[in-house]
Formats: sequence, structure tokens, C-alpha cells
Amino acid sequence: MSRILFDDVTKIYNGKTVAVEDFNLEIEDGEFLTLVGPSGSGKSTLLRMVAGLEEITSGEINIGGTIVNRLPPRDRDIAMVFQNYALYPHLKVRENMAFGLKRSTDLPKEEIYERVREAAEMMGIEELLDDKPKHLSGGQRQRVATGRAIVRNPAVFLFDEPLSNLDAKLRKHMRTELQRLQHELETTAIYVTHDQEEAMTMSDRIAILDGGELQQVGTPREVYNEPQNAFVAQFIGSPSMNMFVSELEQTANGSKFVGDIDVKVSEQRANVITEQSSETQFLLGIRPEHITVHTEPTEESVPAQVDIIEPLGSNDLLYFVLKDSENVEEVISGSVEIGEDVQSDKEEHKAFIEPNSIPIDYERSDKPVHLTFDTEHMHVFDPQTGENVGMENPRVSDASTESIAEADD
Repeated sequence: MSRILFDDVTKIYNGKTVAVEDFNLEIEDGEFLTLVGPSGSGKSTLLRMVAGLEEITSGEINIGGTIVNRLPPRDRDIAMVFQNYALYPHLKVRENMAFGLKRSTDLPKEEIYERVREAAEMMGIEELLDDKPKHLSGGQRQRVATGRAIVRNPAVFLFDEPLSNLDAKLRKHMRTELQRLQHELETTAIYVTHDQEEAMTMSDRIAILDGGELQQVGTPREVYNEPQNAFVAQFIGSPSMNMFVSELEQTANGSKFVGDIDVKVSEQRANVITEQSSETQFLLGIRPEHITVHTEPTEESVPAQVDIIEPLGSNDLLYFVLKDSENVEEVISGSVEIGEDVQSDKEEHKAFIEPNSIPIDYERSDKPVHLTFDTEHMHVFDPQTGENVGMENPRVSDASTESIAEADD
């Protein structure tokens, strides 16, 4: 068993800089979990604490039923793959892959090199065993570093941004290789990356961090479709979710948001929103694929100005600006930050469109386009807390299971 349990794990540097705060998470045996977040969010610190490269200020890390806080790295039964490969330049590939086993086990040489051969075959680098790292490409070096981890047959794989030094095409290929490898070996894996595309395509679950705190954990579809707060909503997804400022009003014809965009909302959903928040002004989050762009106005459309149209192949990305929009940053409490891409007054929003569906002369012209919004996929965020208050049946994250268990007791 290689289940990993984080119990109120905190890391503070120099007695004042909090890198990770009260982190609670359970990773199942054989699960591939990815930690994502902006720079300084604490994801690499967490990985290094699991590996034993960083001391834990408080809390406990449990691997396979054993609390490892005081265990040295060599006794934790983990293998780590680094961003910079960390290969010994004077050793051949065979010796690089065998190095960890020679230092940490009493296995006979024959068995060590048989494991190396099997791992090299699995990674497709058998013909490179007698080469030195300087003769290898970046992708080959990454395979060697991964193979070196495989030969140890560890309880846990730790990956610290292992693909960031590779070009885009090779990075996508290695993503597939690592997925296949982890599924084949059924080894628990923690993968750290700043690339959300890697996180979405590789993970069983994703844990999103910000400022050392866990924001949400769930499957890729859950964190994309059901973000629990505005930070997750804008961090997950490329391009990021659009944010609009509108006020919830009761009219003779029912409930409606009025502001940057004017959209109707069902009475049931309006009741859910007012039950969860005392605010009247909200952030409305809508992803680019849930906005439809028209050249002619419709009954419920909102006018906008086209800035740039980017051809992406199967579709185009249209950047637009709403007229007379409020400044999103002024609406949010100073304690709530919803990401680096928060749109402010007169800043661009984005929508996907069919190729050539908007005439080219709309770009950088005075001609307006007209937008309609899929309100079934619209998210409503409290501007003070950032919490998603628009979900009628909000999903409980793993981060909340402990408090629920305590309440049940």
C-alpha cells in the first residue's frame, strides 16, 4: 500500500514566511495526483516535504501507514524525477540508472543491471545504455531520469516539473509516455507542474493551490466545470474564464443580472444565490466556449467591440471589449485575488467562434458584435469571498471531508 495522507501539514521558513498552511489531503494507492498553482503557491515545497528534502514545521505526512516526518529520504521508499534531470555527466546511462539502487540496496550487481535493462526497454532507450548524458537529447535525458526512478520500484513516484525543459511536441509525447507508464506500474504518483494542460490531461485528480492553501481538489472535469471559487475558475482553463460584474435584481418578469452583461436567471437559482450570499453585486464567470457571437443584434444580446481575432485552426479566438463595463478589481475585496488574468475596465474578454464566421473588417473597427451567453454554464461568485454561490448542488471537495466527518461524529 502506498496511500499518502497529509494531516494539517504546514511549512514556515525563517519563522515568518508561510509556504504551506494546514494542508490536508488523501492520495489513494495507485492514484496520479497533480499539484498545480502559480509560482510561490507551495506545490514544490509540498513535494520536497514528501521526499524528505524539506523539514515539516507542523503536521504529519503518512506514506503507506508510516509517519515519515523524521525518516531520511532513502528510507521513505520514494523516487523523484527532477526538472533538470540530475544525471551524472561522467557516468554512462547504465551507471546513471543503476546509481540509486547501488547506494540504497544490497542487491547483487546482476539483478541491478537486469532491472536497468528492463527499465531501459520500457522507456525505449536500450540502445543508449553505453552513452553518456552529453550525447543525448533532452527527451532522451528525461527518459533516463525516469528510468532511474523506475528501477527502484518505489512505493511513490514524485515528479517535479519533469517536462518543462522539453519542446512542445516532445512534451506532449512524454505526457502520454508517463501516463502509460504510471498506469502500467500502478504506482502512486504526485506530479507538480505549472502547466494546466499537463494537469488536465494526465491526472486522476488535480489539487489547486494558492498562497500555500488548498483551493480545490477533484477530477479534471470537476475542477473545470465546477470551480469552487473564482481563483480556481480563472486558473483552470486556457483561455481563462471571463469575469463580468452584474447586480442581481428582482423585476416584474423575474430575477435578472444587470451590469456588464444583462442575463435572466431562474427563480430557483436566484434563491440559491441569495441564500448563500448577502451581496447584491456579483462576479459572473463564463468560459469562452459558452459565449455565442453574432453580427446582428438579437433580443437578449449584449453589444461588444472586436479587438483581435486569432485563427487557431479548428476554431478562432475572438478578443472583445464590453462598453461601459465596471472595473472587476474594484468590486473584489482586497483579500480576494482571483488570478493574474482578472479583467479590469475596458480589458479584453474572449470567445471561441467558427473560423471566418466574423468578417475580417470587424477587427479593429467600430462595427459592434452582439453576444449571447449560455447561462446554464454561468458561474456566480461572491465578490468578497470569491466563493461560487451559484451552484444549486455544490460538490463537496476532498479538502472538506475532514470537517464533515467531525460534524457527523
